[in-house]
Amino acid sequence: MRLILFYLISILLVNCSNNNEDLRNFRILPSVQEIKYNNGYSNLNFKNIKFAYCEIDTNLPIRYGFTKEIQSNSLIKSVVNYSIDNNLNLNEEGYKLNIKKNIIYIVAKDAKGLFYAFITLDQIIEDSKAQNTNLPLIDITDFPSLKFRPIHLDIKHHMEKKSYYFKLIDDLAKQKINGIIVEFEDKLKYELRPEIGASDALSINWWIELSEYASKRNISISPLVQGLGHASFILKHEKNKKLRDISTSDWAFNPLNPKTYELQFDLYLDAIKATPHGKYLHVGGDEVNLVKRQGKSELELNLIWLNKVCEFAAIHNRIPIFWDDMPLKHAGLYGPMFNREISKKEVDDIWKKNELNLMSYVEKFPKNAIYMRWNYQKSDTYGNLKTMDWYMKNNLKVMGATAGQTRWTLMPQNQSNIPQIKSFATSSIEKNLEGLFLTLWDDDSPHFELYKRGISAFSQYSWSGNKTSISEFKEIYRHRKYGLEFADNKFAFIDKLETPVSLWLNMLLEDNKRRSSLSKIKDPIQSAIILLPNLENSGSWSTKYANKIQKAKKSLQISKEVDSILNYLIENNSKNIYNLEVYKQVNELVKFSSKIIITLEKLDSSDSQTTTLSHVNNLINEFKLLRTKFEKVYSKTRILNKPKDYILDQDHHDHPANQTKNFDWQFLSEIFILKKIKNNYNKS
Repeated sequence: MRLILFYLISILLVNCSNNNEDLRNFRILPSVQEIKYNNGYSNLNFKNIKFAYCEIDTNLPIRYGFTKEIQSNSLIKSVVNYSIDNNLNLNEEGYKLNIKKNIIYIVAKDAKGLFYAFITLDQIIEDSKAQNTNLPLIDITDFPSLKFRPIHLDIKHHMEKKSYYFKLIDDLAKQKINGIIVEFEDKLKYELRPEIGASDALSINWWIELSEYASKRNISISPLVQGLGHASFILKHEKNKKLRDISTSDWAFNPLNPKTYELQFDLYLDAIKATPHGKYLHVGGDEVNLVKRQGKSELELNLIWLNKVCEFAAIHNRIPIFWDDMPLKHAGLYGPMFNREISKKEVDDIWKKNELNLMSYVEKFPKNAIYMRWNYQKSDTYGNLKTMDWYMKNNLKVMGATAGQTRWTLMPQNQSNIPQIKSFATSSIEKNLEGLFLTLWDDDSPHFELYKRGISAFSQYSWSGNKTSISEFKEIYRHRKYGLEFADNKFAFIDKLETPVSLWLNMLLEDNKRRSSLSKIKDPIQSAIILLPNLENSGSWSTKYANKIQKAKKSLQISKEVDSILNYLIENNSKNIYNLEVYKQVNELVKFSSKIIITLEKLDSSDSQTTTLSHVNNLINEFKLLRTKFEKVYSKTRILNKPKDYILDQDHHDHPANQTKNFDWQFLSEIFILKKIKNNYNKS
């Protein structure tokens, strides 16, 4: 009897093991809340899932991939049976998906849940085809952990080609992201204030078209029109200079000038008109220091402005969103949100000392506003969490804001900021916040394709919460982005590439200089770019720049490894080839800058300076070819140059993408050092 029992247990364990082994390659992004594997496979595959049936004639949702061709049909021919049950005990956008032997059942909470159920089904079908298997027998229960999951579309410094925005909507929809907050600045052709829209701005009607397209895919587009500060796109124009808080600066409005609100409200009206399905109006309000007027403090002035714009939002049926940093800063509570080094007791002491500064004005905090608690690098600090608790304790609505891109040049860093995205998503879910916003700042303007992994991480953790480790997520991402066969860690090129990119940033500059400030430096070629080897003093240059040489060699070695992976992925018919091509151009640029350093080192130490000098001079032609290829790839989706009549603003924060009208800003260090080489070694 014992032997029989042992035998049965052994079989069960083997079957379970095989089951898990077989099903490990079914990965869904974002991961579902609950999944039960029923040990085996159905009779269904991508070839025979052709028809779907709904008893009450609910229309099929928009579908993608393998589910796109599924058509409504009779119950007899259909293998997908779908319905909507508003009484389903799930969150909004939730659904149940059950794959049986010969049929697939889908029951959704609402139309949005039905849309997402088919997205999940498509991924399962895709994975079954990739493995040459039928669909597994599984039961899925799924719903979002956060209700509102928007990403940031910041277009202040560049535009994509129109077709790219529609493709982006589809890409976001397939990841169950349900909102976009678009930072218009001057890329909306304002009808009420036509001087503000740039000549390359898109019309209100075009934005309505995009909003309609997004709405059909469960994505609502809402506008962000910077208000109190970050107003350079408005106040740089001669016509509006009289509204400046400081006459010499285009940064901020005077909040006590009634004309300020006449102008801002006109912009809001056009932005609302352009986003007819939007629920929100993001009014900005961050990073502004105001001139004290009429005996009023900065905090009072800030709240005067905030109340006026929130009242406007309410009248026009929009929920105002406000960056929350300035009231906290004025109250003396800003620092603890970003400091991991101070203890909980120290944070509590700071709050005990300064909370009264907030409480004395708490009645003036608009109750219809959502206070967006942004923290891009240290969201898990006690001070940040305590601030969110303060809002809720005082019956104020709060939403989190994390980042997939901040001030990283060329591409996002810190693992696409995934640790912070995960951390803030986790705390947002635990505290039941209004939602979580993924900012994607255009200040340093990397290609949007390079944001995609951070966006996917945001999708993963805002939907399913803290269910998946970061390493597991990266595996899922590679699987879904490039193909099942590329999920393995040996294809993890993005993290590898981050190191050469970080080394590249200021490699060609003196140690106290920054790439982002080059356009503001007087005579940058002489005062910011590194020196060149003195042909009459061999070896001294290499000694001076030994650290840069070491970094360049390290960078080149890693870039070589990245090249190998990228070439393999491209050559082996991976999905999303264009995404890989963009990464390849990034790698080529960082390789080139390291090559400059290594070539100069050879010149400095060479016995045959004539030959080596020719190699140095060849760098100029190499760069021309590199830039041509780089721009060719980028320009497939991106508009590289600003209009000739474009007015650059004062660039208070050193945004590289604001520093030239053409694409020179991307390559300023390289352009300057090559000019220096030409001037030094080709004087004749």
